[in-house]
Amino acid sequence: MKIGLASDHRGFEFKDLIAGYLTKIGHETVDFGTKNGNDSVDYTDYGIQAAKSVGSGECERAILVCGTGLGMSLIANKVKGVRATVCHDLFTVEMSRRHNDANVLCLGADVVNHDLLEQKIKLFVETAFEGGRHARRVGKIMDAESG
Repeated sequence: MKIGLASDHRGFEFKDLIAGYLTKIGHETVDFGTKNGNDSVDYTDYGIQAAKSVGSGECERAILVCGTGLGMSLIANKVKGVRATVCHDLFTVEMSRRHNDANVLCLGADVVNHDLLEQKIKLFVETAFEGGRHARRVGKIMDAESG
């Protein structure tokens, strides 16, 4: 799977950890930045690029990291075709995929449990969408994009 990655300065180190783990388990990553380390940047500049890669089909999914994950989810959900969720535990990561077919995972570097990071990433890339009644609901979410 091809997965876009983006972060601001708060999530920069996490982004690199995530990239390494994804590569280790056999996925391709595209780094949309920041590449400025801990220098202050606007999360919107990088999150929008990764989200657009999912909306266009260039990447199948994306993982975005800022301080809380909230700002990244706000910008990502402005892109047509994106279903971005903020997840702080394993259950919400799993349900975001199974029930909401989330294609963008937003994490908060300041609030995420570091010990569970790899498990969260693995759940996000390996959990299938259940479809069924959930497909009808996801369809309604996507219909809302057109007005």
